[in-house]
Amino acid sequence: MFPIDLRSDTVTRPTDAMREAMARAEVGDDVYGEDPTVNRLQEKAAELLGKQAALLVPSGTMGNQASIHPFVRPGDVILGGENAHILLYESGAPAALSGVQVETLGNGGLFDADDVRAAIHPSDAHYSPTRMVCLENTHNRAGGRVFPLEQIKGIAEAAREHELHLHLDGARLFNAVVATGIPASTWAEPFDTVTFCLSKGLGAPVGSIVCGSTDVIWEVHRARKRFGGGMRQAGILAAAGIYALDHHVERLAEDHAHTRRLADGLVEIGYTVDPMPETNMVMFNVQDTKGFIRATRERDLWIDPMGKGQFRAVTHLDVSADDIEAALDRLADVMKKEIR
Repeated sequence: MFPIDLRSDTVTRPTDAMREAMARAEVGDDVYGEDPTVNRLQEKAAELLGKQAALLVPSGTMGNQASIHPFVRPGDVILGGENAHILLYESGAPAALSGVQVETLGNGGLFDADDVRAAIHPSDAHYSPTRMVCLENTHNRAGGRVFPLEQIKGIAEAAREHELHLHLDGARLFNAVVATGIPASTWAEPFDTVTFCLSKGLGAPVGSIVCGSTDVIWEVHRARKRFGGGMRQAGILAAAGIYALDHHVERLAEDHAHTRRLADGLVEIGYTVDPMPETNMVMFNVQDTKGFIRATRERDLWIDPMGKGQFRAVTHLDVSADDIEAALDRLADVMKKEIR
C-alpha cells in the first residue's frame, strides 16, 4: 500500500524541472541586495500583484509578522477573521514580537465593513487603539474559503475611513485566483501589504513573498532583518519560486477538481462534508477522532485533525486523480469498520 499524504499542500516536493532550475540559479548575497535571482523573483511578484515592490521571506508566518510589525505599537489592536492564521498558527507572534492584541470578528473566517466599523475601539484612554485589519484569502481554517471581493472592497473603505493599515494574508491567494478567474492584482489592490506562499500549492520548497509600495516594503525589509530573516545566496530558493509562478499556477485547477471529487466521494461513502469545497481543501466530520486517525494511518493515509471530530484533507501537486480514488477506497474501508 503506497502512502497518500493529504495533511497539507506544504508537503509537496520539488519537481525534477524545478530542481534543475534551482541547480542552475545565478546567486549573490541577498543581504546586500546582490542576488540576481532573488531580485528577479521579487520584481516578478510585484508585477503580478500590481505593487511597486516585493520581498522574499523564509515563511508565511514571517511575511505576516513583518507586515504587521512596522505599523503598530505595543498595546495596539489588530482585527482579523475568526480562526485567523495570525492568531491560531503563528505561535503568539503578534503579541510576542509586536506586543499587539488580535481581536476576531465575523464568522467562518469572513466579515464585512459593518463588522470592522463596529469593532474599532473608541478614541479614549481606556481603550487600546485599533491599527490594522488583516484578511485571509483563501481561509485556511474555513476549508479554503474564498473571501468575496465585494466584501473586501467594503472592508477596505471602512479601513481607509479610520486610517487603518490593511494586510492580506494571501498564503493561498493563487487558489482564489484560479477558482474565480479574478487576477491576483485585483485581489491585492486594496491592501497595503500582501503575502503569498511559494511553498504551499505552488510547490516550491521554501519561501513566501510580501508585496506593497516601495516605502512599505522598505519597512517590511527592516522587520525581516529584525526577525532574523536575512538570507545570503537565496537565489537557489528564489529560482524555485520563479519556476512555481511560471508553471504551477494554472495547474491549481487540477487540485480543485481533485478536491471536488474527494468531497463528492466522501458524501457518497457517508461522511459529512461541511462546507463543500471552493478550492483545494475538504473539511469533514467524524465521530471517533482518535479511532479515525489510527485507522487511516494503518492504511497509509495521512489526514490532519482540525479539532475534535473535524478533519481537513488538502490536495496538492503530489496527489493525482488515482490517489484520490485510492484514498476514497481506504476511507470507505474505514467507514465499514464503523470508525467514522
